[in-house]
Amino acid sequence: MSPDMATNTDIEKRYRRYLRLGRSFSENTIDAYMRDIQKLVTFLAGRPLTAVTTDDIQAFLAGLFDIGIQPRSQARILSGIRSLFRFMMTDGYIEQDPTELIPSPKLGEHIPEVLTPEEVDMMENTIDLTLPEGQRNKAIIEMMFSTGLRVSELVTLKLSDLYMDERYIRVMGKGAKERLVPVSQRAIDELRYWFIDRNALKIKPGEQDYVFLNRRGAHLTRTMVYIMIRDTAVAAGIQKPVSPHTLRHSFATALLEGGADLRAIQAMLGHEKIGTTEIYTHLDMSHIREDILRCHPRNARYEAEHKGE
Repeated sequence: MSPDMATNTDIEKRYRRYLRLGRSFSENTIDAYMRDIQKLVTFLAGRPLTAVTTDDIQAFLAGLFDIGIQPRSQARILSGIRSLFRFMMTDGYIEQDPTELIPSPKLGEHIPEVLTPEEVDMMENTIDLTLPEGQRNKAIIEMMFSTGLRVSELVTLKLSDLYMDERYIRVMGKGAKERLVPVSQRAIDELRYWFIDRNALKIKPGEQDYVFLNRRGAHLTRTMVYIMIRDTAVAAGIQKPVSPHTLRHSFATALLEGGADLRAIQAMLGHEKIGTTEIYTHLDMSHIREDILRCHPRNARYEAEHKGE
């Protein structure tokens, strides 16, 4: 096949064969390389790999940074992409390597820590559900890890913003910009358990529509949530600083590693653009919802365990 006629799928197949035969990589290593390549292919939204420019690569990397992917993971992804374009040059698909002038991410830069799904489970399992605030705190942690909400968005979330049957919430983000965010069944279930306790509270006038309340029936402050999450992580034995923003970055990282479209992740986080206006496109909400729910590491397992309930 002429290089000029090769599709992205053709190139990916030949590259996989090159990694197996030319580099003698194991299947696990090859799969890891291909997952990172797929992140770029998805980002390109149908555009050919043969047309990728340095600006495209910079926009892609900026998107990774934007959602909080750590420099070490950025460097790994870039390494795989460099390998692909070197292969494409050698095989005549392209005449110039678009990654040639791209510097590797600085590993010394500070990026907030990221929690694994298992560490989030540890935090939730540490919570004493016999306490009045126990189920509320568990629902908060699950909501933040499942939706990537900012702490300011969480404390202002209203009952009228919840579309539980459709598994969406409406979020008012920075600059008074609204967005719809899909919610996992696990997060919805935790919310419903919290509502049982919430219904027993004496709620202050003007506070009735807030989702998360303190024991005095008023909505939570950001400081209250910061302290709760910090203390819960310490109680769970997690040996790194944890804040609400940690859960937001963990949400984004888990989705990216699970194969979600970078554009879909940024839409969920409330970011206006992905890097360059040529690549950014508005996504159909049903596609975003399925992408996010499918790629979050705990959703498939949770829904399988609770199927038929």
